[in-house]
Amino acid sequence: MDIAIQSVGFKPLVTHTDARGFLREVLRVADEIFTTPFGQWTHSWMRAGVLKAWHLHRVQTDYWYVVGGVIRVGLWDCREESPTRGRTMDLLLGDGCPPGVLRIPPGVAHGCKVLRGPASLLYLTSHTYNPADELRIPADTPEAQFDWRRDPPLPAAP
Repeated sequence: MDIAIQSVGFKPLVTHTDARGFLREVLRVADEIFTTPFGQWTHSWMRAGVLKAWHLHRVQTDYWYVVGGVIRVGLWDCREESPTRGRTMDLLLGDGCPPGVLRIPPGVAHGCKVLRGPASLLYLTSHTYNPADELRIPADTPEAQFDWRRDPPLPAAP
């Protein structure tokens, strides 16, 4: 995966499959991608077509893993000091996509749209929920130069 935004990370995951199913280790505290303390673990279940965008945090880092379904993830670097300020990333997570964990640093606006649902997103955060750290931006903000209406081709269903 081409990482176009500074400090965004992606950890490819190894899947061990046998006749019973599979085992996939998602994240270890010693992983290079896991650069923050643990604050909270959350599960978001979303219906097909749901769009949640944009929001960002001043201090919180998110780690996203999609358990089922397919989501389109949009990232937009809003950090003043970042050499990648203004850049966006557009990627798919979930069924049929290369399995991995996505790290979203503070100051990078993010959102998702469920392309194949329902979708289950598990995410770890570096801090517990704090409404003062949750900043919202309208999904159609022209500065983002990101079109949530344009859906990319879906990966084959598993």
